[in-house]
Amino acid sequence: MAEEVRAELVANIAKVVVAVGDQVEAGEMVILLESMKMEIPMLVEFAGTVTAIHVQEGDVVQEGDIVVELA
Repeated sequence: MAEEVRAELVANIAKVVVAVGDQVEAGEMVILLESMKMEIPMLVEFAGTVTAIHVQEGDVVQEGDIVVELA
């Protein structure tokens, strides 16, 4: 079952840290957000394999947007 990592706030994508196929552990950063001149790491809550990345560096995400999917 795929798990979705969603943005918790409106922000710019400063850096995409993972690639499709990467293995991630719970608590690992997958995306670095930038909002109001602050950098906010997006951490995964569960271990898995990155199956899809829905954003690119420079994109703007809205609260609730899916940014990464894990299996």
